[in-house]
Order: sequence, then C-alpha cells, then structure tokens
Amino acid sequence: VQLVESGGGWVHPGGSLRLSCAASGFPFSTYAMTWHRQAPGKERELVGRITSEGDMRDILDSVKGRFTISRDNAKNMMYLQMNSLKPEDTAVYYCKVAYRLKTYWGQGTQVTVSS
Repeated sequence: VQLVESGGGWVHPGGSLRLSCAASGFPFSTYAMTWHRQAPGKERELVGRITSEGDMRDILDSVKGRFTISRDNAKNMMYLQMNSLKPEDTAVYYCKVAYRLKTYWGQGTQVTVSS
C-alpha cells in the first residue's frame, strides 16, 4: 500500500489549495479514506472522511463549508479542496487508509497559510 500526498504550499489567508492523495496497492474504490492534519505542537486530527461511494463524513467543525473531500475511483485519487484558508489551517496534511487491519499513512504535505 502506498499513499502519496501532493499539492501543499504557501498561501495567503483567504486563498485556496487543492491537495491530492495518490493511492496504490489496494482496491481503492472499495475503501473509505480520510484526511488528517497536524499543526506544530498539536496532535494529529481528523479533517474528514470520504466513503467508497464518495460521501463526506465526520468533517471537522472548523473547516465545514470551506473544505471539500472528493475522490476519483477511476484514477485511485482522493482530493481535499481547501477554500478561504486561515492561518490556523497551517499544518502537515496526511491521507490515510485502513486496509486489512492495518493503517497506512502518506508522508504528508505541508500547508502554510500566512500573510
């Protein structure tokens, strides 16, 4: 199983970024996926999850209405569209899958929101 995040970077407050998670090594289309983030000095937290059918669940309150999770099962890709970014969204963002009783994480992608 391999998960590779991309799309992070630096953005002004109010800006947007789209993160991608490329998945391989498991039947992607049949598994729910999750996005997490970890800010400096804080614990990793769940941003949200997407079912295998593409429904968002358990979205973090502080990002509701600003972040959208989507997936393309034909491409084995998951996305996190982040709009109206705030400095408090600064973190390393990770994708995760639980497959066959094991948890797999990507290496993370840094998002920095600053003026």
